[in-house]
Amino acid sequence: MDFTYTRDPEPHSSRARDILRRHPEIRELIRPHPRTFWWVVGLVALQMGMAALLAPGPWWVVVVAAYLAGAFITHALGVLIHDCAHRLVFRNSWANILTGMLANLPVFFPSSRLFQTYHLKHHAYLGVYDVDGDLPSRWEARLAGRSPVGKALWLLMFPVIQLTRLYRLKNIRPIDGWMIVNTVVQLAFNVGVYLVLGPWALLYLALSLYFSISLHFLGGRWVQEHFLPVSGSQETFSYYGPLNRLTFNVGHHAEHHDFTGVAWVNLPKLRRAAPETYDAMHWHGSLSKVLLGFLFDRQRSLFARVLREHKGHQG
Repeated sequence: MDFTYTRDPEPHSSRARDILRRHPEIRELIRPHPRTFWWVVGLVALQMGMAALLAPGPWWVVVVAAYLAGAFITHALGVLIHDCAHRLVFRNSWANILTGMLANLPVFFPSSRLFQTYHLKHHAYLGVYDVDGDLPSRWEARLAGRSPVGKALWLLMFPVIQLTRLYRLKNIRPIDGWMIVNTVVQLAFNVGVYLVLGPWALLYLALSLYFSISLHFLGGRWVQEHFLPVSGSQETFSYYGPLNRLTFNVGHHAEHHDFTGVAWVNLPKLRRAAPETYDAMHWHGSLSKVLLGFLFDRQRSLFARVLREHKGHQG
């Protein structure tokens, strides 16, 4: 087993230029969306309210609440951290960084600045094994294999596996001043939650993070975005189902890669502006179907990704 290799550059820059030639009005969608800040404030307050409500326990109520509710809130906060990483909330860089750290507070792990560092490389070096942290490592693809159990265990351990990929990536400076600030603030916040609300509240936040990026209703997203469901040159796929309403349109992944400067609120408008492009592409209508199809199709594995040797820079 091995990845699918290509000598072609990443497809998004050329497709974006082609779309802009036909639809120059799309340039009006390329702008920050400051009102995202208030969504961050509201979701942080909601998640901390849930943590306070669950502070008395018992533990099994905390686990169920984290799986059925907390994971969705944390996932939504992760999407807003993603927009902060792309400077899609404010025009000022530091304002986006601070907003990302605010969104990070109920997410337990200090991930806002770390995510920005590695995620922007994913766009600029899509499919380059030594730089794109979204690609599975060869060892994890071999370990998961083609069996449903192996792939399910891979997704169950996905939060930890993502961290192991950092050691594979080259020419990336993971630690800077903002990273240190993010880590110190997050650790202090976690200690504060423990001292003020108690261990069950902190456990709720930690489990909400874990469930949001593991074997969950939302887990199909990690397969939907770049794993190959069909043969052909397409390597980025969108999801147009109802969960986009709870995840700030993160399913519009092909659109996002084509136009990284379009905020979440305008991604559906982008699709409607260029239907001859996006409606003609392969897309998904159900994350559950994506996930179950991937798990139980013994012909598919984590090697169902496209690799390239050279940089395909996205401006």
